[in-house]
Amino acid sequence: MNKLPEIVSEAWQNKQDAIVFSTVNADGTPNSIYVTCVSMYNETQVLVANNFFSKTLENIQAGSKGSILFITKEDKSFQLKGMLSYFTEGELFDDMKKWNPTRLPGHGVAVLEIQEVFAGAQKLL
Repeated sequence: MNKLPEIVSEAWQNKQDAIVFSTVNADGTPNSIYVTCVSMYNETQVLVANNFFSKTLENIQAGSKGSILFITKEDKSFQLKGMLSYFTEGELFDDMKKWNPTRLPGHGVAVLEIQEVFAGAQKLL
């Protein structure tokens, strides 16, 4: 992937707390959830803590692509799309355990490999 546009990196730092995390099942039925335990790991990966996934985890394990929709405190929307993977151990899992609140289970971590980026309807990457 190319470098994440600076406008998106800056917007991420100013995002509202909850984001929308979407996956699809094998039949193409979408599933969207609100998540607050999320981190930009680097310019190509976003980590989402699995505290209470159900359908979301099933979809990821079935090979779903995913998207993350977030809104800044100035009400500007951004969407990140890409491939998903899931880990219950290793470097990315350990990173999630550092920032996920200890009161939450943190069963695993979903990793979105950013392939496309949008600001509203405008494609940035």
